[in-house]
Amino acid sequence: MASKSSVAADIPKLSKELCLRLLGDLEKAKRPVIYATKCSLDNAMYNPKVGYLTPGDKKVATELNVSSVKKMSRTIFMLEIILGNLETGAVNTKRELYYISKGYIKHDPKLKPLDFADQNESDDIIDFICEMLEVYREEINCYANDRGGQTYSQQLIVTETMVDGTKATIDLSKLGTSPFQPKNRPQNLKLSARKKIDFCLIVESEGTANTLVANGFTKRNNCILMGAQGVPSNAVRGWSKLIQDQLECPIYFFGDLDAYTMQNIFRTLKAGSAASLIRNEDYSAPEVRFLGVLPDDIKKYDLLDYPVKENDAQEARALKKAGDVLKNDPFFMDKKNKGLADILKWLQVNKRRCEQQSYFTVNPKDPTMPEKIIIDKIKRGHYV
Repeated sequence: MASKSSVAADIPKLSKELCLRLLGDLEKAKRPVIYATKCSLDNAMYNPKVGYLTPGDKKVATELNVSSVKKMSRTIFMLEIILGNLETGAVNTKRELYYISKGYIKHDPKLKPLDFADQNESDDIIDFICEMLEVYREEINCYANDRGGQTYSQQLIVTETMVDGTKATIDLSKLGTSPFQPKNRPQNLKLSARKKIDFCLIVESEGTANTLVANGFTKRNNCILMGAQGVPSNAVRGWSKLIQDQLECPIYFFGDLDAYTMQNIFRTLKAGSAASLIRNEDYSAPEVRFLGVLPDDIKKYDLLDYPVKENDAQEARALKKAGDVLKNDPFFMDKKNKGLADILKWLQVNKRRCEQQSYFTVNPKDPTMPEKIIIDKIKRGHYV
């Protein structure tokens, strides 16, 4: 794949070449075919030296026929709207692009056959365009309503370069209890620090992250603390990648010990996802470590854990997926990630789970006990 900057600059050129090829095939009475990168696990590759999932050679071919004519026509229709945005510099969310397309159809009855029944249909076309051109959604001026993880630090300073070239500086130490929350294109941000950042802690639960801050975590440690709020959004992933690359500090993830957290949340943060193979380069943090909850934490700290409810559809589905993941996911199959795969196997065998908040059971009278455990684990290297 070409560098992202060169591809972004060539989007109008690539689009024109595509349309001329399709038109040429039609003029020759040939059925035009559109190829797009296949973004699924069976086309995902993992190289530990790279650290994130990358796309293989598989493509999805869409040939013009009775069943595909609407998809191909909608693709060209939406592509024209996107190219208009690139020309004028306008930006939109996926939902806004859905309504813009509705607006064109409303004012031109000839476009009625292209109408979208709901936003999911137009979202699929936008994703298809990105996979076809191998570009990020942000590179076609389409932004999701992603929000970065709620971030706290007494040391971090963020400089944002605005669209007009001016710069804004945010000193996180002056925000009090208000978190800094970057938008979903952190590549516009430059990071610096008052003092050397010792580590970044990404907490799965925003509520627990806020509690740690309120109890003085960032005042006692030269660190960055981020609340990720479940499955990490593109903004959280991009922000974590930025911290990793620009500050070169160790990054640790603190979350629940369960199958869903391991395979949906932590894997996505560390190596990206199969659904976003063309985006993982800039939206994953390969150096992040799993701090816990680890299986042996349960015994060491006498943590409150409980059995997985196999009659609960979501928990049962997560455990079943763990088996599939261990056999088919190149990330968990790689020997470099054996420690993480072993945790999944432990969860499969023991069918128990333990939440990150269980650290609060260790000494209920000491509100800083979770912090003490976290810092001790970091110092002892007790993470995967």
